[in-house]
Amino acid sequence: MVPNDNVISAGSAMRQRAIELIEAKPSHGAVPTHTNGESTASAPRAVAPSGAKPRTAERAYGGVDGHLREHTISGVERLAVVVAVGLPVLGVLAAIVLTWGWGVQPVHIALLVGGYLATGLGITIGYHRLFTHKSFSTGPVITALLAILGSMATEGRVIRWVGTHRMHHQFSDDHDDPHSPTHHGGGALGVLKGLWFAHMGWIFKSDPAEGFERYTPDLSKSRLLRTIDRLFPLWVALGLVIPGLIAWAVTGTVVGGLLGVLWGGLVRTFVVHHVTWSINSVCHVWGARPYDSHDESRNNVLFGFVGMGEGWHNNHHAFPTSARHGLEWWQFDLSYVIIKGLSYVGLTWDVRTPGQERLDSKRT
Repeated sequence: MVPNDNVISAGSAMRQRAIELIEAKPSHGAVPTHTNGESTASAPRAVAPSGAKPRTAERAYGGVDGHLREHTISGVERLAVVVAVGLPVLGVLAAIVLTWGWGVQPVHIALLVGGYLATGLGITIGYHRLFTHKSFSTGPVITALLAILGSMATEGRVIRWVGTHRMHHQFSDDHDDPHSPTHHGGGALGVLKGLWFAHMGWIFKSDPAEGFERYTPDLSKSRLLRTIDRLFPLWVALGLVIPGLIAWAVTGTVVGGLLGVLWGGLVRTFVVHHVTWSINSVCHVWGARPYDSHDESRNNVLFGFVGMGEGWHNNHHAFPTSARHGLEWWQFDLSYVIIKGLSYVGLTWDVRTPGQERLDSKRT
């Protein structure tokens, strides 16, 4: 079974180039050499323009004095961020108040749980393990489904999300990490400031000038993903409308349908947001570090389970291209279970995991 889309072509040169890029980890300006879970690859810190001499990421991305130059996001972009983050919060408050007045039916809870799993897996399996890290391959139908479900999570367009996350891995917990909780001062206040910034403060800040686009040449070549990326507002709207229509059909009332939008749309978005953002914040501060990952990433048991495997974050940073984050038998990883399960029916293949020798070589 061979996929038609460029972004997921197994063994393609572009796929390997993306893997090399996201494996890179800078060390005080030196060009690093690191290995992934299965092979050794030397990776530059940034994708230099065609014909240009290799440059460090700081220079390639407009850096000054070793840091990425930033530009302020526009008023429209800032408003969109405020709405995307704030509306689910208001939805949760409304759900709490309305629970006493209007009640909540089983269909609404089912929509909340089902929507959380569907859109959350769109992020964990699609945005993260497939599009960012190329940890497995699949065909265009599953690719489209994962990209659309991830878009419904309302965490941003797929190409931008991937670019930001690849940048996070390349500069993990350095000054140029887009959302590191480190480097925010000492003491309890510094920890709190860092947690706030890593959790959601970075979203309201600014973007690296000329940054994330250079991290996503593979995705930009895919017509399928470019189309899904452009239709992002449609997927967000459908993520609200679909649970409303289902609840309306089940309850037979307009109020029931509106409560479906509330629970299956806004409350679900709130939960997905804050679980995902906790991987950026909590999982770089609290937890175990069984593997050498050259940063502060940690395995957090709580978010390992509620984050569908993403909370085994030290494992992931040690072996970024592994489709399996829960590397111990007791580290449940729902995302990997689904990826592996799909491989048995031919819907995924080239599922990457580190061998025992590789695991042992990076244990702390």
